[in-house]
Amino acid sequence: MLPHRLRSVAAALVSAGALATFAGCAVGPDYHRPSTPTAAAYKETPAGWKVAEPADRADRGNWWSIYGDARLDALMDQLNASNQTIAQYAAAYAQARALVAEARAAYFPTLGLSASATRSGQQLSRGSALGSGSGAGIGNAFNVALDASWEPDLWGKVSRTVAAQKAGQQSAAADLANARLSAQATLAQTYFQLRALDAIQQLLNDTVSAYAQALKLTQNQYAQGVAARADVVQAQTQWQSAQASAIDNGVARAQNEHAIAVLIGQSASTFSLPPIPLDAQPPSVPVDVPSALLERRPDIAAAERRTAEANEQIGVAISAYFPSLTLSAQGGYQNSVLSNLFTLPSRFWSVGPQLAATLFDAGLRHAQTEAARAAYDQQAAVYRQTVLGAFQEVEDALASQRILAQEIVVQRQAVDSAKQALAIVTNQYKAGTVAYVSVLTAQTTAFSAEQKLANLAGQRMVSSVGLVKALGGGWDAAQIDRENGSMAAPSAAMPTAGSPARSE
Repeated sequence: MLPHRLRSVAAALVSAGALATFAGCAVGPDYHRPSTPTAAAYKETPAGWKVAEPADRADRGNWWSIYGDARLDALMDQLNASNQTIAQYAAAYAQARALVAEARAAYFPTLGLSASATRSGQQLSRGSALGSGSGAGIGNAFNVALDASWEPDLWGKVSRTVAAQKAGQQSAAADLANARLSAQATLAQTYFQLRALDAIQQLLNDTVSAYAQALKLTQNQYAQGVAARADVVQAQTQWQSAQASAIDNGVARAQNEHAIAVLIGQSASTFSLPPIPLDAQPPSVPVDVPSALLERRPDIAAAERRTAEANEQIGVAISAYFPSLTLSAQGGYQNSVLSNLFTLPSRFWSVGPQLAATLFDAGLRHAQTEAARAAYDQQAAVYRQTVLGAFQEVEDALASQRILAQEIVVQRQAVDSAKQALAIVTNQYKAGTVAYVSVLTAQTTAFSAEQKLANLAGQRMVSSVGLVKALGGGWDAAQIDRENGSMAAPSAAMPTAGSPARSE
């Protein structure tokens, strides 16, 4: 057994380590969230949309469920389980958690046990005290020792490091949430783009059929001697061009389908979605006041936590100006005879403090402190820029929703007018009062109007997803302490009023 005194010293060091969080005082500046320019309301809020009220805090489930598309829901489940980008950020978050545990270990003493056995010899010269002839002095040494050391956190270096790593863990959690939200939004937008292409494909197929009927009409007119051969050739060209466009639309659809496969972690060679034309309207999304973005956007939370991490590193750098105190103890048994090793005469121990300070380093600590301050200023600027960019994204999405809604109304009117014009011109051509070129012009105008309407419908759905993403999806900053690194998306509410600002 170890000497009673050594065991007492070791126990005292362990107890002191457990209370190390209360030792000393932390040097360096305390963290305060950098100020950011925040407006009272969004400029582009459409008429009829209202700011979210406290009653809107009820959990609406996963944000994409507001679109009411079971196929999209199923794809989201696959993405949350298998997306490899999310897996990368989940691993980074697990690493950040481990770094926090690594930093906290410095609060406590380190204990080490060593044991050695050596056999050595020394050549003795003639006439030595050990004998008159040449020979060798051979001996054994056996040693068992327990070492303990602890450096009290007098100046807050350890506590600042732990706080920095904790902020790093929180920023990694926010990065994970942001990667998940970005992947989900990309999937939803790609999905609606694919459905819009399906709608355009349906339009192209209908157009090919309509042009085939127009070709048959001109052929009949030509057979009756009413139309010229040129009319037949023009109608045939129009029909064949529509066929080519219908085939070409498949390229874009295939690319979107392949992109969805990669997002959900599947091979593009084995994944397919049946064609279903887009038939959905973007839901109404409650819009928070701008200041809520500070809590609703995971990328903003990540930038803010990195700023806090940089602030703690200033304290770590400043702590190098102060002396360090190390308490150490050692004890054990040492003897040249193994059978006598664990006996009272073989016992040894030592205990004592060590104080060390750097007197001259040619400006090294000053440079390190200035570098830490500059790193904080950089992260603060990144945070403010992230906030400004977030406000821009929301304003862009709101403007897009407002303008596209107005444009779709006018475009529907244009489609109705183009269809009426085509019907009138077709009847006039049948009566022989207009040339076939008028029919071609009316057909092209009608098709272009309908194609643009289908494109606008797809753009509006994509823009709707962009608005939800810009508002932070169903995420809030309170989740960064609850994130467990799982790839599965947490159940979260739609954008609502934010929680109080974090400053710890």
